[in-house]
Amino acid sequence: MVQIIAGNKGKGKTKHLLDMANAAIKEANGSIVYLDKSSKHMYELNNRIRLINVNEYPITSGEGFIGFICGIVSQDRDIETMYLDSFLKLACLEGEDISGTVAALERIGEKYSLTFVLSISMDAHEMPEAVQKDIIVSL
Repeated sequence: MVQIIAGNKGKGKTKHLLDMANAAIKEANGSIVYLDKSSKHMYELNNRIRLINVNEYPITSGEGFIGFICGIVSQDRDIETMYLDSFLKLACLEGEDISGTVAALERIGEKYSLTFVLSISMDAHEMPEAVQKDIIVSL
């Protein structure tokens, strides 16, 4: 399953994502992973949540990003939820169509019983029709 938190820069998406992750770990039976473009939010996350600074890895395309996600999933089959802050930057999709990458995450989520929560710096009405159903919060 894919869930999207949409809104332009400065609307509070990261705060909302951090709050969701910290609330989820309290009831989680498996692992929670938080992907970000830096380690800046390390102290705002519960210490049981694995923070991955994606900028430490050479990802240069949406396809490379999906491979990176598959690598994480293959190393820990107990992951319940992955929170992806600044999704467009992490996945190298700024100015690109996100539909294919979101569909790939949807397939991975279904296959491995995993939820992806994406923070996307874009107004909900600007997003492709294919991902409109996944928007849970529009800021």
